[in-house]
Amino acid sequence: MVNVSPLDTDQQRSDPPCRGNILRRSGLFADLHGKRKSGPVCCQQKRHSGTEKNKVTSQHIIQGIKKTVARKPTSLSSASNPQGKMAGVTIMEEKEVERRKFLKGAALAGTGAVLAAPAVAQGTKTITIVSTWPRDFPGLGISAQRLAERITALSDGALTTEYFAAGERVGAFDAFDEVASGNSQAYIGADYYWGGKHPAYNYFTSVPFGMSTQEWTAWIRFGGGQELWDELAGSFGLKAIACGSTGTQAGGWFNKEIESRDDLKGLKMRIPGLGGTVMSKLGASTVSLPGGQIYENLVSGAIEATEWVGPFNDYFMKFYEAAKIYYTGGMHEPGGGLAFGMNASWYGTLTDWEKAVIEAACAEEHDMSHSEAMAKNGEYLSKLVNDHGVEVKAFNDDVWDAFGEASAEVFEEVRDHSDLAARVDTNFQQKLREIGGTIAQFEGNFLNQRNRILGLG
Repeated sequence: MVNVSPLDTDQQRSDPPCRGNILRRSGLFADLHGKRKSGPVCCQQKRHSGTEKNKVTSQHIIQGIKKTVARKPTSLSSASNPQGKMAGVTIMEEKEVERRKFLKGAALAGTGAVLAAPAVAQGTKTITIVSTWPRDFPGLGISAQRLAERITALSDGALTTEYFAAGERVGAFDAFDEVASGNSQAYIGADYYWGGKHPAYNYFTSVPFGMSTQEWTAWIRFGGGQELWDELAGSFGLKAIACGSTGTQAGGWFNKEIESRDDLKGLKMRIPGLGGTVMSKLGASTVSLPGGQIYENLVSGAIEATEWVGPFNDYFMKFYEAAKIYYTGGMHEPGGGLAFGMNASWYGTLTDWEKAVIEAACAEEHDMSHSEAMAKNGEYLSKLVNDHGVEVKAFNDDVWDAFGEASAEVFEEVRDHSDLAARVDTNFQQKLREIGGTIAQFEGNFLNQRNRILGLG
């Protein structure tokens, strides 16, 4: 493989947000009452009354917890202090007490985690984060930077972050070992990059014929997925949670039409994960490259095809300069998510409140990045077609059938790897049929009929 330098993102983007203004431009510094802050700090919590008291967001919850922490508690249970109140702390008025009780039992917005009693503030902590994306990388890179800044903002500066893009501290594919070793506290990336360490990691990004983002998020949060992820990551000294999603990804960029499985034989293609294994079984020569190295390899001819994400992310990569045929929804990544992977020993030193901050920020970004991609894919698909002459196609049924046959073989190999891999696949496939089957009857049936009547698709 040709050795190339990371992609010059200045050549890849059109007026991206500057690093320091990412959140300001997105409006995330505007507090819930319309007051805008001038920098990356959390909005000030206000007391609520009437209907406002029931508007609970992750910002409200965490700020509410932090306000209850005034001093280190002491054991002062006595006749004069029967409740063991914290020394020197004024008893909050009745309305505030009621609000605290409500928040204490509230589910953390978007995560499903229930908050326990607030921990005592321990002062500022710094989190060193390494990413698998280049700095200011449209879509994925900016999402990672936004998450790093959001952790600091949501904690009101109690948790500060040092963010290193791919290549700034370690290489993109070295992020796993960097965090597992304890040299850095966290990484942001796609966990299927670590499939060589254990094939079950693929399920915690996306697998062929797998779950959509909606299905995958349901599996992780309520279907046993997080528990299996904890077991897998824990075996490497890590703790991972979902922090992003791109939705269903495109089939990829090609310089020739793919009409049958024979067209895949000998094709040099960048495609990671189990999707890459499927393509290899069909005769393709596959490689896994970091995002910053794809463009140069495609232009040079070192690879003949590539998948990346979808129209919004792909537009800025300028793949259309080397390949004009763009296939829509691929079999390899129907949905799923990105990971905020943390060193498990370090994570264990965090207070419940600090963990809640990180979980809330990750849940926000998981939803925000997916929403952003859904909102912008159509706009950028039109630009690819109208401004750059890209030809959009869909794989035919014969190609899809070939993908399906090869995928069945791949899943058998994954199950044979280990007991954990078998258990992950079994749970995943069961929940795919439960969750996906129900969605097919409701959302799926509606979408099919809506699209038929409105002429969409």
